Amino acid sequence: MKLIKNGTVIDPKSNTQQKMDILIEKNKIVQMGENLLDNMTEKPEKIVHADGLMVAPGLVDVHVHFRDPGFTYKEDIQTGARAAAAGGFTSVVLMANTKPVVDNLETLAYVLEKGAETEIHVYTCATVTQGMKGTALNDMKTLFHKGAVGFTDDGVPIMEESIVRLAMKQAAELGVPLSFHEENPAFITNNGINAGKAAEHFGIKGSPREAEIDMVRRDLELAIETGADINIQHISSKEAVELVREARKKSTHIHAEATPHHFSLTEEAAIRYGTLAKMNPPLRTEEDRQAIIEGLADGTIDLIATDHAPHSMEEKKKSITEAPSGIIGLETSLSLGITNLVQTGKLTLCKLIEKMSYNPAKLYHLNAGELRVGGPADMVIFADRETWEVKSFQSKSANSPFAGQKLQGKIIYTICDGEIVFDNR
Repeated sequence: MKLIKNGTVIDPKSNTQQKMDILIEKNKIVQMGENLLDNMTEKPEKIVHADGLMVAPGLVDVHVHFRDPGFTYKEDIQTGARAAAAGGFTSVVLMANTKPVVDNLETLAYVLEKGAETEIHVYTCATVTQGMKGTALNDMKTLFHKGAVGFTDDGVPIMEESIVRLAMKQAAELGVPLSFHEENPAFITNNGINAGKAAEHFGIKGSPREAEIDMVRRDLELAIETGADINIQHISSKEAVELVREARKKSTHIHAEATPHHFSLTEEAAIRYGTLAKMNPPLRTEEDRQAIIEGLADGTIDLIATDHAPHSMEEKKKSITEAPSGIIGLETSLSLGITNLVQTGKLTLCKLIEKMSYNPAKLYHLNAGELRVGGPADMVIFADRETWEVKSFQSKSANSPFAGQKLQGKIIYTICDGEIVFDNR
């Protein structure tokens, strides 16, 4: 048995924030309350003193790239899981744009078997379309029953409306979520950089907001029509936020995610950091950033996900038009939320944890995101007021514009299945 003693427990499902102890036996929470040690006949083999610390459900990230199989020089499932644990995540959902892509049972089994060898819970999506080509629907039913927890062609928008409608109908029947990368390539000359001040700085045309707006509008309409649970991924524009806000008034099946980089940075970061701040969709204006924050505050955006996208430094050293898009995000996500949302008064700490644990777990039907007796012993213990400097990463890659920055909110322990999988003491 392990005892987490005197921590301030935050449970978003019950809206609890109070000091108490948590008793863990094997991989379950068996007791919660004050001064548990006083009435215990059998003393725990380990006591984690959490005085002055916050104890929350293990974080859940439903949008990560671990690059395995096919691109393991960037990341692999083991190093990705270590990065996740260092960031307070006990459950992650992998994207399917590997090589080969996860559109078949063999690759699905490989990813799930590798994930089971890690110290956290690793789930995966499969692709919506065969080969991510957007022309033929995958065998979603079979892949779902063999362990895929969702479907996405993340990285490539699905342009054929009939395919999207059919996918949504099948997803609704299966009760499984679909996640959509919303960028219409017809609008984009150079991806990863906002068509505006940043594109002008680099002398390119960039990626305009219309690319996102066009796809978001279509997919929201189709989701309302079909009743499918959909997730609008990595939302970046004020117009897309407003479209989601209006759609959620018509359907409870509409969900949207914001990344920490989109609520923390603007296109000014692309000018300053170059390819280290290049991502799809791109960082946009301060007005867009504030609209995303407002969407998080009023519940329009109900998920925070990192879009953890590792790349080698050699790749990121290429020119602004040739370097790949994406940054790593797992190890800085909670701190960026505390620094830029909680400390600014935009979200309570409990609401932040809700968007980083309970809501994503609920959408993907995962046994996670809450602290309760009988529930999984998955939790993150952190010092919400302690400042730390981003110096190094557990990830195999280091492509982050946040390196060298000081952030508030330091993760002290991550516990998964009752075991300490990250110790920062």
